[in-house]
Amino acid sequence: MRRSPGSIGLGRRMIRVAAWIFVGAGVTFCQTSVPGTPAGHTLQAWLDAFNSGDEAKLDAYRKTVDRTGTFATATSFRKQTGGLDLLEIDSSEPLLIKFKVKEKAGPTVAFGSIRVKDGQPVTVEHIDLVAAPPNAVFEQMKLDAASRKLVIDGVGAKLTEFYVYPESAQKMVEALQAHEKRGDYDSVTDGDALAQLLTDHLREVSHDRHLNLRFTPYKQPAETGEKGPSKDEVAQRRQEMERDNCAFRKVEVLENNVGYVKLDAFSDPAVCGPTVVAAMNFVGHADGIIFDLRDNGGGDPKMVAFLLSYVFDQATHVNDLYNRKENLTEQYWTSPYVPGPRLGDKPVFVLTSKDTFSGGEEFSYDLKSLKRATIVGETTGGGAHPVRGVRVNDHFTVGVPFARAVNPVSKTDWEGTGVVPDVPVKADDALETAEKLMAEKLQKK
Repeated sequence: MRRSPGSIGLGRRMIRVAAWIFVGAGVTFCQTSVPGTPAGHTLQAWLDAFNSGDEAKLDAYRKTVDRTGTFATATSFRKQTGGLDLLEIDSSEPLLIKFKVKEKAGPTVAFGSIRVKDGQPVTVEHIDLVAAPPNAVFEQMKLDAASRKLVIDGVGAKLTEFYVYPESAQKMVEALQAHEKRGDYDSVTDGDALAQLLTDHLREVSHDRHLNLRFTPYKQPAETGEKGPSKDEVAQRRQEMERDNCAFRKVEVLENNVGYVKLDAFSDPAVCGPTVVAAMNFVGHADGIIFDLRDNGGGDPKMVAFLLSYVFDQATHVNDLYNRKENLTEQYWTSPYVPGPRLGDKPVFVLTSKDTFSGGEEFSYDLKSLKRATIVGETTGGGAHPVRGVRVNDHFTVGVPFARAVNPVSKTDWEGTGVVPDVPVKADDALETAEKLMAEKLQKK
């Protein structure tokens, strides 16, 4: 589940667009019946699996119904709420259903949509949840030729202005115009469907997985001209991060005095710095450490640098971000001081998967480039471009990759290629493999 696109603009933060996922221990249906359509049955199956807390049920759902990967890390977020209430069905068609849910543990309401492919079994084509601002009202929209053209032209203008590679932006604009000329959008009247189709066409040209177009079924608040999130948005994000324990899922000491840290996102260090300190001090006297980033979808590069500060003995230049529009390069260094012990020359292993993305990849890439860790697992997703939400109109926002990473050692990044592990194994086998390799390394010391 994601925040309102109007609040995506986080400056130089590297974020996942799917940043507001809520799962709970149970669900109460507020006298709302789910239609007996393919889309309705899929919604029911998703709610049952999503709220069960049963990893086996979630895994079965992902393998048989939803192979999009949208909720690959659903279990990691279920502690954020006490469950989801289904408030109402906003619209229903055989293969498309739109609905509204509310978290049990707080006031947040979200609009959702599920589009399915008919077949045996029925499978998910697209699923989305977007957290709505207070008092947001669902608007039943049907796009016509004029409104579609405004969206297409608006997306092209924003890409031309902000996208990190101007040449690629031009190619994407030309591709959209070619599709439009061929009539490929003429039959699309649903906002979510247009957003997904345009996203697919943009990625076919750019191969940039950070790039996306988002539709909200309510009118977004008018822009105020102020840069950055509002005070209310900042307070909401702080609360979300704190309730999520800053995405630290597990910190423990394994056999052979090996520290284990499972981290699923790199949150704002202004909020989550103390959590990092607590976690790293807990494993501060371990003989080696394993960072599990197999479900890490990214986050703030400042947090990446702060966590890396415990790995290096002295201030180390780990990454740069080049902003094309501002023609500005921002350097990222580890901190010269951290509370508690550093790792020194102790061995470090990092676990990765195909779902490791963005900031999770930067952490892995930085350590690999500086020859400070052994990467075990799968090649990562390949997203190195920070993204910023740019408003197109009242209902559409384009997530524009506006900058690119430049590693100080390799002078390049992992965009499109991912981080290739030193020890390639299936993600499910990565921890066991790393433990064996760590034990061998410690025996030699």
